[in-house]
Amino acid sequence: MYFKQIFDKKLAQYAYLIGCQATGEAIVVDPMRDIDQYIDLAAEENLEITAATDTHIHADYVSGLREFAERGVKVYASDEGGKDWKYKWLLNSDYDYELINDGDSFSLGNIKFDVIHTPGHTPESVSFLVTDGAMTDQPMGILSGDFVFVGDVGRPDLLETAAGQKGAMKPAAKELYQSVEAFKDLPEYLQVWPAHGSGSACGKALGAVPESTVGYELRFSPAFRAATSENEFVDFILDGQPEPPLYFGRMKKVNREGPAVLGTLPQPQKISVTDIAESDNLVVDTREAVHYMNGHLKGSLLATMDNNFNTIVGSYADAEQDIYLIIDEQHLDEAIRDLVRVGIDNIKGYATPQMLSNWDHDLQVTKTIAFDDVEKLRKQKDMQVLDVRKATEFAEGHIPGAINIAHTRLADQLEELPRDKTLLVHCEGATRASYASGLLERNGFKVQWIDDDFDNWWTNYGKNSNEKLGQ
Repeated sequence: MYFKQIFDKKLAQYAYLIGCQATGEAIVVDPMRDIDQYIDLAAEENLEITAATDTHIHADYVSGLREFAERGVKVYASDEGGKDWKYKWLLNSDYDYELINDGDSFSLGNIKFDVIHTPGHTPESVSFLVTDGAMTDQPMGILSGDFVFVGDVGRPDLLETAAGQKGAMKPAAKELYQSVEAFKDLPEYLQVWPAHGSGSACGKALGAVPESTVGYELRFSPAFRAATSENEFVDFILDGQPEPPLYFGRMKKVNREGPAVLGTLPQPQKISVTDIAESDNLVVDTREAVHYMNGHLKGSLLATMDNNFNTIVGSYADAEQDIYLIIDEQHLDEAIRDLVRVGIDNIKGYATPQMLSNWDHDLQVTKTIAFDDVEKLRKQKDMQVLDVRKATEFAEGHIPGAINIAHTRLADQLEELPRDKTLLVHCEGATRASYASGLLERNGFKVQWIDDDFDNWWTNYGKNSNEKLGQ
């Protein structure tokens, strides 16, 4: 059996390429949308991808399932979860597909996949027990999707916090508890292959180790150790979950209704800065924050080419809008892949940072300050501190009078901010605040970016006073 775990660092996502070397067939589990990467990898191993499947309807990226179906690859999709959680784009289609339920199994050469319904993170979630029939009739591991991670389990609140289904999180947490209880009956030697690692927003404490075992998770995962009763587990798993990025709700709908067929990656054209500036379309500037603040096209967003790139653009951009990039050409392919993975397809053109620096027109400048400045400014009537950290961070200590909105939810909560005041925008270290500052300026707010560590305010102004609780 050929087994390859494929990791995307920016979304902390694991896909799996599993092949039967005897027959040359392979399956991809939880593929991203740019499926050429898996096809190329399979070809290097003399394998042909003949099947693809998802463990659930994903919320953090566009699935590659439809792209495979378009190429004639057989698709396996969960039929669990009730009528509202079907892959609607598959039903009654001409694609080669099979709907799967708890207790079903399918094979690829000598490799057998047994289906287990594992609801809680999502209603339709399934996991797969994987057996290498060339060696034994017993499973060697479980593809657990977003059900069990290393050191955590999938969050059950997303249907409510991301998709807007009021009252959904507690029943989902109870379902997750039942799935956890059933997981305890699996052989402890089984390897656990999750769909995400550390850095994903699909849980609150995911480990960076790429795989685990059932026995290790039962003994050491805080989530399993909290599962001594339903009430204790529900309270534990719902407490402290981070705010989901704004685009999660859109991804759920896209993957359920059916993503647009990509076929090939977008091919944006290199155009002049003047043409970009004169368009009414969205400009995404990928330079470092300091360079952006020192001069950028008016109305452009900041999304640096780091691990936050697709999360920021996915949360701030309108997926239907044409997009132009300020980007170094060596990062262009990477950026395109990042964007289509979160459903941002209309990438029409780009200019380089050098072209922007040579442009003979005025650029917008964002004022940059430190926390020493904030302490002088924050009590003025025309100033408002905006803290874009997570709510859990804010609760541990914050500046008195600050408004708290997580940076990945900000685009949906702009009406909560005063337009008659200058917003002093900060986070823990300045990065998240830089993205938020660009979004706020694009939407007409007056902004000053705090390029400083929050520890400096805490040490100098908040440590020895009631400031910790914002009193």
